Amino acid sequence: MSPGASSNLGQRSYALFPREGEPALIVKSLMAADAADLEIKDIRVYGDPGVDYSLLSDPGTHAEARFLGLLRDTPRTTTPIEALAAALQDRGLTNANVGIEMEGLPGETNAEIARTLPRARLLDCTNLIRLIRSVKTPKEVNRLARAAEIAEQAGMESIAMAKTGGRARDLVQHFRASVAEQGAAFDHFSFSLSGMGICSEPDYVFRPQDVLFIDYGCVFSSYFSDTGTTLAFSDLRPDVAKRYSALQACFKAGAKAMRPGVKSSAIQRAMSEVLKEAGITNSFPHGHGMGLEVRDYPILVPASGLEIQDDCISVDSDLPMEVGMVNNLEAPLFMPMAGALQIEKTFVVTADGCRELVPQDRTRPYLAA
Repeated sequence: MSPGASSNLGQRSYALFPREGEPALIVKSLMAADAADLEIKDIRVYGDPGVDYSLLSDPGTHAEARFLGLLRDTPRTTTPIEALAAALQDRGLTNANVGIEMEGLPGETNAEIARTLPRARLLDCTNLIRLIRSVKTPKEVNRLARAAEIAEQAGMESIAMAKTGGRARDLVQHFRASVAEQGAAFDHFSFSLSGMGICSEPDYVFRPQDVLFIDYGCVFSSYFSDTGTTLAFSDLRPDVAKRYSALQACFKAGAKAMRPGVKSSAIQRAMSEVLKEAGITNSFPHGHGMGLEVRDYPILVPASGLEIQDDCISVDSDLPMEVGMVNNLEAPLFMPMAGALQIEKTFVVTADGCRELVPQDRTRPYLAA
């Protein structure tokens, strides 16, 4: 927007959550209407919207009247940080501890906030917010479930199109169109290349001997889905089928271990031990939380000894399970020139264990027609 200026992305909006009282949203004036469906009462806008009022008529709805008032009543010179400071001042918080999600925040923006709020104690709370987000509300679980449903339906429809001599692009394009028809946005549709890794090459031509790792996901109402399966173009040969059975057993062990109080690393360890007993040591079964990012906390990997920390929090990164966490488990195995296997499903932690977020059948590879 300003040639020659900093390459940092402009800070366009803020959400303010006080310890007590109503939250506030600070948003650019011309984008404020996007908040019309939110329950937040205190919406503050900034900047000149650049609109022509000469043909103005009376608003037809309460929402139109509300946002027209926001556009007309806000001084055009107001900046986002000035609007944020005013919201804090109205709540008596200009000399309080103020946690800021600082990751990705340009240094000059942080400095401007500090100049505008000289008496406030500004603290980085990026990881505190991530920890809060690791446990989902019922509404969030519902959104994640819908995202998973959309991806599963679109994914299975797309995989069903696979045929020897066909191209990967046909599957990917169908997946894109299907998730869009259901109100979601495309995130990824990937597969393996001769068991040597993951790719998204659209011109790949399927072959009779292919055994493919498939991984796909979408975004619904800002919440991610992520899942995967195995696509085979003929029955698995015995040595590969044996490995798939081991991955299934590994997966079941991880799901059985996922219950409140169990640490993330213990779930990954349970999965790995099953594979080791089967003689498979070159696979990395693991898991991760799902939410506003495709990988939310917790991350189910071996304990690293590191802390999750910022200015407000410092906890062991080997997080224990809590009721309401939504986690993926995945068990891949890459076998160069022999193919690749994948099992990935999503679970919700419950009071006595876990349950599938939505039905996802991974009892066997998908066999192409």
